[in-house]
Amino acid sequence: MTPVVDIMNYAPLVAPGLSGPEFQYDEFQIMVTTTFKGMVRDGRLTTMWGREIPADGKVDTDPTLDVPAALAQLDAAGYEATTLCCMKMWSHDRHHKLIVDWPEEVVAEALPQGNGRLIGGAGYDPFHVSESLAKVETAVREWGFEYVYVHPMTFGVAPNDRRMYPLYAKCVELGVPVGFQVGHSAEVLPTEVGRPMLVDDVARDFPTLKINMSHTGWPWTGEFLSMLWRHPNVYGDISAYFASSLDPELVQFMDRQLRHKIMFGSNGLDLTRVREEVEDLPIKDTTKERVLGLNALEFLGRA
Repeated sequence: MTPVVDIMNYAPLVAPGLSGPEFQYDEFQIMVTTTFKGMVRDGRLTTMWGREIPADGKVDTDPTLDVPAALAQLDAAGYEATTLCCMKMWSHDRHHKLIVDWPEEVVAEALPQGNGRLIGGAGYDPFHVSESLAKVETAVREWGFEYVYVHPMTFGVAPNDRRMYPLYAKCVELGVPVGFQVGHSAEVLPTEVGRPMLVDDVARDFPTLKINMSHTGWPWTGEFLSMLWRHPNVYGDISAYFASSLDPELVQFMDRQLRHKIMFGSNGLDLTRVREEVEDLPIKDTTKERVLGLNALEFLGRA
């Protein structure tokens, strides 16, 4: 049986109450009327981790853990393991503060209960480099985290920005891979900094660092594929998209030249549907095995 490994999920999977307050901010409020409008029912928004909140997002943060429920979700959807990324998001245009800051401490508490099925993903704030690097080091060395995930475009920062380079050096030192979003953002955030081609500088300056470009790179799919093809340690994931909506060029490359480089991720969407849609793609069974799990295991150093 193919191991299914979700390279792109978040801390609210084990603590659903962490999610919700971000939807009170303009960036998320606009997204609810555009990209996510199909998730609003009768004036309430069901978040990707099952927490139902008012559409205005006026709820309190609750860090209470429910690891058994998270593992039950993985079992029901047929997953072997998933990441729990501690995302940080800055309000670039409106509020000029962190509007998402999912704490590593919550994930650290969950990991020992996960029997190896939960993968810690530390966050990073490029506006507070020293403090973030200290947290990353603690998360990896003391709490067993295996990954770092950044959302640089929310800060208006490109992957090749000088404020990202200390993180890359720290990840090389710690022997963990790094991931970040490329392409456009569903929220109203700076977009040009998300061009996948900007990863070229990073891959050349840090040739031993494993890099995951998350969320397909759309609308610059060609640049996304180019970086995966060009650099041995650059990978990419298809999270945040149902496979039926993927760019046909991406699916073609996934089944040929890049079958060892593209990874599966849910981004917190319906776990069963996102897996089934990959299984329904008109691609080779060996490709599905690579994409659904084997590539992520190799990327994380678990294979």
